[in-house]
Amino acid sequence: MPFDRYGVLSGTLYRHYRDKPDSQGRWFHVNVEVDAPDGRYHCAVDVDSHKSNVGVQWKSFTLDTGALGPVPALAQGYHDLASTPDSGALDYLRHPALVDRSGVLFQRRPPSWLLDLLDLFGSRPWHAGSNIDAAAALEPILVTGRRILVFGEPFDNDPEGDLGMHNIHQNQGDPTGSQWWAENGIWQDGATLALRPDGRYDVFLNKFSSQASHTDSAGHPVA
Repeated sequence: MPFDRYGVLSGTLYRHYRDKPDSQGRWFHVNVEVDAPDGRYHCAVDVDSHKSNVGVQWKSFTLDTGALGPVPALAQGYHDLASTPDSGALDYLRHPALVDRSGVLFQRRPPSWLLDLLDLFGSRPWHAGSNIDAAAALEPILVTGRRILVFGEPFDNDPEGDLGMHNIHQNQGDPTGSQWWAENGIWQDGATLALRPDGRYDVFLNKFSSQASHTDSAGHPVA
């Protein structure tokens, strides 16, 4: 079933850092700490997979505030969002401002002039590469002191009482038989957004290569 809770954290970026490498030199998250009225939240953004045969894909672009519905006007803090199009929830495959209509998957970052041209025509292509490539795409928007929006699932029943967000990635399209199949759902995707000086938002979306690009009304893969 979809998440019991899904929402957005609005706050001020305190700092970010990468996981320490595991025994094989890999790390899986960029950790983002966000200050909000009720405390400091730890948000773990996936830039790699614990399964070596599952890669991570990402896209980054800018959006006008109006494309985000009611969310930019919310007070700082965590807010539950209904998994519906008008609540401010995100869906990589259905939200008109997030959908990629180009069918392009870049294996390395294209030149800036091509990115500008794609953005002009509303293209939102996916990129594939290493965890270092993914982190390098995310970290430039993580400027200390900026307002930040983190979409995902809040920590529930944390034994130490810590505040935080996880599942900050696509949360639908996981294949049959995977441990995440039961959590598939639409309008519950995670993302990291940072407010720019010009009033627009920098957006970072991320997904696992095993997740489908077409899903049914339950968020399960379709051919």
